[in-house]
Amino acid sequence: MIPEGDRLDKRPYRTFNETIEQLTHLVRTVYRHIQENITGSHPNVYRQVPAGGEIAVISLPKEIAYKGEKYNKLKSIPVIRQMLIYPPLVIQQPMNKRTGQFKRIEKNPIDLVDLNTDEWICYPSKVGKLLIMVYFHLEFFELGFSMCNLFQLADDKDLERKPDAMFLYGVPGNAIDGLTKYSTVFYEDAENGIFVGAIPNRPEFGYFGYLKKMVLTLHNSIIMKMGNMPFHGAMVKILLQGNKEATILLMGDTGAGKSETLEAFRVLGEKHIRELTIIADDMGSIELDAEGNPIGYGTEIGAFLRLDDLQPGYAFGHLDRSIIFNPSQVNARIVFPVTKFETLIQGHKIDYILYANNYEEIDSEHPAIERFSSVEWALDIFREGAVMSKGTTSTTGLVHSYFANIFGPPEYRCIHEEIAEKFFAAFFKKDVFVGQMRTRLGIPGYESTGPHETALELLRVIGVTES
Repeated sequence: MIPEGDRLDKRPYRTFNETIEQLTHLVRTVYRHIQENITGSHPNVYRQVPAGGEIAVISLPKEIAYKGEKYNKLKSIPVIRQMLIYPPLVIQQPMNKRTGQFKRIEKNPIDLVDLNTDEWICYPSKVGKLLIMVYFHLEFFELGFSMCNLFQLADDKDLERKPDAMFLYGVPGNAIDGLTKYSTVFYEDAENGIFVGAIPNRPEFGYFGYLKKMVLTLHNSIIMKMGNMPFHGAMVKILLQGNKEATILLMGDTGAGKSETLEAFRVLGEKHIRELTIIADDMGSIELDAEGNPIGYGTEIGAFLRLDDLQPGYAFGHLDRSIIFNPSQVNARIVFPVTKFETLIQGHKIDYILYANNYEEIDSEHPAIERFSSVEWALDIFREGAVMSKGTTSTTGLVHSYFANIFGPPEYRCIHEEIAEKFFAAFFKKDVFVGQMRTRLGIPGYESTGPHETALELLRVIGVTES
């Protein structure tokens, strides 16, 4: 038995200090000595170059409460307990965009793959109320480690219960090829009460978006099976002067202008808003309480944003916590923490639900913020899921996706239809403001002014009068 004080995960800072910190100092010292011995001089200004390791983890064997013998092959894969990163961390991914959809299949990937467990590591992620075990091949270790900025790392107490889902990122060979058009698949193991996702180990899948969106697809599928409604969107809670509160949910596809509008909203309403709390940046779920009120929950503690769509200087304000992907390419991305895990699972009563429309101009018949007068009208707009593509995936032009959410709902469309009709009826019954906002983010020339004008109108709608 190893004394608790000597276990790597019980004194993590000491562990990191005695390995990574000392390695960094050693490498940098050797570099400086060689530099000065070769040149015969030393610099007057020492700019401490990156050295040693910029990211590290403590991972240990962990007994996971899986049901079903087929999952025993995962038991020897070490589970991450603590992490260390030196931000800002710059990562060059093999790819800079995502292609295709995540499709439900009738075969369990765990039965099809042959894993060399020495080449795998597990990031146990808390995704909203769910526990999802993300196993990734060491070929994709940089992307797997980057999850620490997006999903809360599960602690020992969390790992005492059975996981809700597991995900194999980097499956070797062609074990899951041919099951669908795109080899990004998941399976519902109803017998053992778990969902299983899988993506192959090939360069074309080396993009953080694959990792993030499969995890969220698993989350959304489980939420629907529970009878609740997943959403693709951003949700914030604002506290105005005078203690007036409002929780706003902006639903829409990638590039629709949700994050951009909220950032403009925060800047423009600075003198009126006492506090703005992010509950969900990209995905979440809605439940109905005992009185039928819609209650919103988030999934991620971080945000995965396009650098090109952010306000000038915004990214620089978060460099001390950021991981940046492919900064010199189109669709360069940044991921950093934006909220606390306790906040996103607390549950917040929703007051405004808006669909993010990024493709229509504003005129007298198409205002920046438009309220729907009926459940049917609202369902038609949300169901159509129209958006002008911003190049974050392989799609171009005006595209449509069911409820602007290809991550789960299309695979359970019948279930989702029943849920959506029930929940939208509840929204109108409880007098929730349901409508759409026209961000114009997909129209050339309006990348900044579009969200800015929409944010101004949103301030007016919630009762803030600009002076």
